[in-house]
Amino acid sequence: MLARAAALVGFLAVALGAFGAHALDGTLTVQGHEWWNTATMYALPHAAAALAIALSGRAGLVRAGGWAMLVGAVIFAGTLYALALGAPGWAGAITPIGGLSFLAGWALCGWGATRSEG
Repeated sequence: MLARAAALVGFLAVALGAFGAHALDGTLTVQGHEWWNTATMYALPHAAAALAIALSGRAGLVRAGGWAMLVGAVIFAGTLYALALGAPGWAGAITPIGGLSFLAGWALCGWGATRSEG
């Protein structure tokens, strides 16, 4: 399940990145383009990391870290994409939750790796 979810998030990151660069060119504000690019820049490597974790067969904390990275990608990138498309400014208050989830994911992976589990 983690591999499928990671592949989906990675696919969406590439598709939305291209959509923002081409279909939304001239539509987004300068700030909107920055948000869009930041969303894609963070979503794609975290999806790749989660896919690598899934394919590694690791369990426990490392696998939980992969899920945390995906949750972070959805929340962080999702809110930035929404802001770029005109969502109300309060949506930006949700974005740091995604960032914290990224940090938790990396911390869980590191902790799990030092424990040599799974």
